[in-house]
Amino acid sequence: MDKKLLEDENRRLRRLQLMVNLTIQLLAQTEDLTLPRALEYIQTAKDYALTLFPDKEAQFDLIYKPRFTRILIERGLLKVNSN
Repeated sequence: MDKKLLEDENRRLRRLQLMVNLTIQLLAQTEDLTLPRALEYIQTAKDYALTLFPDKEAQFDLIYKPRFTRILIERGLLKVNSN
């Protein structure tokens, strides 16, 4: 891979990680967080990820959705189905 392309991808990955970390902090620490607001935060992070990495929605869902979901469950905003 070309060095410039690799540097660009690394830069985009760092930006994405920063956004994901910010979203995780918002989900974990916002005192009066509601489910609709939490879902907005998650969608914003996803939209940003897709601007950095178009056509990688499945990868975003695979890697980050479980983290976000776990926090929402821990906060009591989502219920776990125990069927």
